[in-house]
Amino acid sequence: MDDTDPKSHPVDNAEKDPSAWVSGNDPMTGAQASYLKTLSEQAHQPDAYDESISKAEASTRIDALKAKLDLE
Repeated sequence: MDDTDPKSHPVDNAEKDPSAWVSGNDPMTGAQASYLKTLSEQAHQPDAYDESISKAEASTRIDALKAKLDLE
């Protein structure tokens, strides 16, 4: 594979900032909603769950709750 081909370095772009996602403004997925709900309950932060947030915001909140719960 050509070294300039992004497929030759799959981990280089494996993680994107949620604010840069093309579909970041779409509603969060069912899996995100379920995980966010569980994490918010475990962290005793029920306000972290909001069913109307975007995919990008859900990802950001999930990451923050995982860090708070030391799950990373």
